[in-house]
Amino acid sequence: MVERIRAARDAGLESLFLGEHHATGGTYYQNAPMLGRLLAEWGDRPAGALFLLPLWHPVTLAEQIGTLASLTRGRFILQCALGGGEDQFGGMGVPLRGRVARFESSLDVLRRLLAGEEVTTQEPLPLRAARGGPLPPEPVDVWIGASAPAAIDRAARLGDGWIAAPGLTPAEAERQIEHYRSCCAAHGRPVGVTAIRRDVHVGADPADARRVADPILTHGYRGLPPESLVVGDVDQVSQAFADLDTLGYSHVLVRHLVDDQSEVLASYERLAEVCAVLAGP
Repeated sequence: MVERIRAARDAGLESLFLGEHHATGGTYYQNAPMLGRLLAEWGDRPAGALFLLPLWHPVTLAEQIGTLASLTRGRFILQCALGGGEDQFGGMGVPLRGRVARFESSLDVLRRLLAGEEVTTQEPLPLRAARGGPLPPEPVDVWIGASAPAAIDRAARLGDGWIAAPGLTPAEAERQIEHYRSCCAAHGRPVGVTAIRRDVHVGADPADARRVADPILTHGYRGLPPESLVVGDVDQVSQAFADLDTLGYSHVLVRHLVDDQSEVLASYERLAEVCAVLAGP
């Protein structure tokens, strides 16, 4: 992970984010301590992490975010989502039922704590004169991951940005961003950050990209439709990202679909060329 973050930094990628999973039964390095380590490599560009709000005590999370934001030389961005899966929620001892209400109340309390307020409330948990600390040195932006129509509406109503799901085909990505925009208008809010995750591999040429990716894709990569993946050489990947820009997406969150470290590092080097192409002359 340290090698990959250095490669992403050197390639000129604009931001660094880590995800979150629990009770996986395998090795999943948790995002708060890992981000604290990786920030030492990252520099002064924005960074952040995804947190599944219904699984967290809001005071604990406010303290984690405040600490990470204090360590971040750039702007800290909170990504958040409902989360799902009985295995994950059951493993954490949290019921799936009621998670939408817990998400909304947690986000409200979290924002108040990060602003330095003293909070007394019954939802999502009974808190008495609670305070968080340390406080972030500047306001924390909130990007909300959402896919279902009601969830996208919630992101428009509550978030500073929206994160589209990685498995959207181009046609679905177009429909969902239009829905997000219409929801922002309905709530009288400006359109925020529009981000979409794409799982990628950038090859030296089209044949090289297929050589690396095809053995993985033939087994059905993470259940994602092939149209949602971005595999190709610098020109092909640049065009795929430019197409997302045309749809209105302001950010593409990249995750490599291969595990081989040497291939990933080479793909990061080529992402530097993709960035140069997209930046234009």
